[in-house]
Amino acid sequence: MKEINIARTIINKRKEKGITQDELASYIGVSKAAVSKWEIGVSLR
Repeated sequence: MKEINIARTIINKRKEKGITQDELASYIGVSKAAVSKWEIGVSLR
């Protein structure tokens, strides 16, 4: 079974779309800090 790295997936997809953490956070209704924490793997909530 292939392991999925959520943090790396979020970073790659966000950069693939050419959007900032701020833009992603605004689009999904969370803080920029939340997106940052997801991307460094500190939090998944």
